[in-house]
Amino acid sequence: MKAYIFPGQGAQFPGMGKDLYESCAAAKDLFEQANDILGFRITDIMFDGSEEDLVQTKVTQPSIYLYSVILSKVKEDLFAPDMVAGHSLGEFSALAAAKAISFEDGLKLVAKRAMLMQEACVAVPSTMAAVVKVEADVIETALKNVKDEIVVIANYNSPGQTVISGTIEGVRQAAELLKNEGAKVLPLKVGGAFHSPLMKSAKDELEQAILKTPIKQPICPIYQNVNGLPVSNPDIIKSNLVMQLTSPVRWTQTVQNMIANGVTNFIEVGPGKVLQGLVKKIKVDAVTDSL
Repeated sequence: MKAYIFPGQGAQFPGMGKDLYESCAAAKDLFEQANDILGFRITDIMFDGSEEDLVQTKVTQPSIYLYSVILSKVKEDLFAPDMVAGHSLGEFSALAAAKAISFEDGLKLVAKRAMLMQEACVAVPSTMAAVVKVEADVIETALKNVKDEIVVIANYNSPGQTVISGTIEGVRQAAELLKNEGAKVLPLKVGGAFHSPLMKSAKDELEQAILKTPIKQPICPIYQNVNGLPVSNPDIIKSNLVMQLTSPVRWTQTVQNMIANGVTNFIEVGPGKVLQGLVKKIKVDAVTDSL
């Protein structure tokens, strides 16, 4: 069985999608449609912008969505998933690729999500950090000892690789506690505390947009971030999407559940190979590839 997996923020790179745009008329049409929907030429930034240009949340998220979803559409003869999943932003790409949501509606949601997340980042100074060399249960215990600050686990990426998210002081306190446990803590170059309670303002506004967006039953189950479980019911998909911004990404559990349900091949759809690397850390002998 094949699982198609879709990357999130951080997988972007300058020039991504340019070859696709120049070599495929159908892809070019979709990219141009996206430019019209967004009201600016995001393709100019994707194809010719710098890393600094691409790292802006309002650009990063739509860019990755576009590259991933357009790739799945123009290679539809190869895109034959038994199940799909996406990491954070990638969940929206997975839903569009699996025909639960239209290309246009997915892009509008992603653009709104990016804008709201950026606004939440400005409202409260916050940050994230990767924690390696210790398991998640050690981190969970340490975070309980952080005083008077918000800091939570944002991503369960793989055994031995977890991301924490919160106020700047909260992450600092957590880092000190975790270093005493033998962890290595690596600050991430992000503008805010994604997948934490500090995203509540973004979640509340995004909820209204999600609830108004038509979502159909996907062509295969989607394993959603909030619980790592397969879902096909549109109402449950919507409910889980609403919770996603303030809940951790349970990627380790997602991959483990996919394997338990028969997946033998993981195929990444989008820029980079970040998710293939995480899958290999979860199951060393897993078969991975790119679309």
